[in-house]
Amino acid sequence: MNTRRDFLKSAVAVAVPSLLSVASAADPFRLKYILSSAMYGEMSLEDILPEVEKTGCEAIDIWCRVHGNQREQIEQMGDEKFAQLLSGHKVQLGVSTRYPLGPFKLQEEMRWAKKFGGKVVLCGSTGPKEPEGAEAKAAMQKFLEEMKPHVAVAEELGVTIAIENHDKQALYHPDSLRYFGELNRSPNLGVALAPHHLHKWYDQIPQLIRDLGVGQIPFMYFQEHSEGIRGKVAKEIEMQQMPGFGGGLDYRPIVRALKQIQYRGYVEIFMHPTPRGIPILPTVAEISAAINKSRKYIESCMTEIS
Repeated sequence: MNTRRDFLKSAVAVAVPSLLSVASAADPFRLKYILSSAMYGEMSLEDILPEVEKTGCEAIDIWCRVHGNQREQIEQMGDEKFAQLLSGHKVQLGVSTRYPLGPFKLQEEMRWAKKFGGKVVLCGSTGPKEPEGAEAKAAMQKFLEEMKPHVAVAEELGVTIAIENHDKQALYHPDSLRYFGELNRSPNLGVALAPHHLHKWYDQIPQLIRDLGVGQIPFMYFQEHSEGIRGKVAKEIEMQQMPGFGGGLDYRPIVRALKQIQYRGYVEIFMHPTPRGIPILPTVAEISAAINKSRKYIESCMTEIS
């Protein structure tokens, strides 16, 4: 499975070693944080957009129901008003997360995101549930073939489709991720890498990042598994999905791998509340403070691996 990936890596290394070394020296590696509107439940965009800068983020990720309703808010206010809000708060649209559309109904959403400078449209995959081995390879071959007309639109627009590795879907097992990376031919299609769906294989995450490489991961969640992902538990346990809240996932090997591949995509500090669609904490200030606590932990991991 490594032939094409290894060839591309070696070709790039041979072709531009001096450019890579200059870029590395002049532009130290850093993470590009993006803020998920869903962390604030169904709070208004007017209240959320000022938090992008406060949480050290570079852009906003707009979610729709059931996790939030900011996409529906935009539909109600109209695109012109949304553009004014973005401009007024000096916020960039980075991602539109649209799970309900699925991977085959994203073309209009990509065109919509492009109007506001959006870079990524994100959803899940289709196909057999959680395939492994040869079945995973066949599922990825079929999925990538079915994605071709949608990827063609993404390429035309300069937008990237990011597919989350999600339980109960085709892109889930480490085998499927590696076959996706092996078989995918487009820089406008990639993985929204979700560690919380890899909790059975936490030790493999750093190598998966290296195997996929910078060209295959346009987006990554900073979220880990917790009993609170799908069940009502004490808030303290639910919050353990967030980096640095005692969940136990060591992010140092993860950020080391991201640095090794010179990762350029977005990273999103994230968690799921129960029930879906509520804010993770009661107030805007508390939510942003929690995100900043996680970001501080991640940045401390970055310092340790430097």
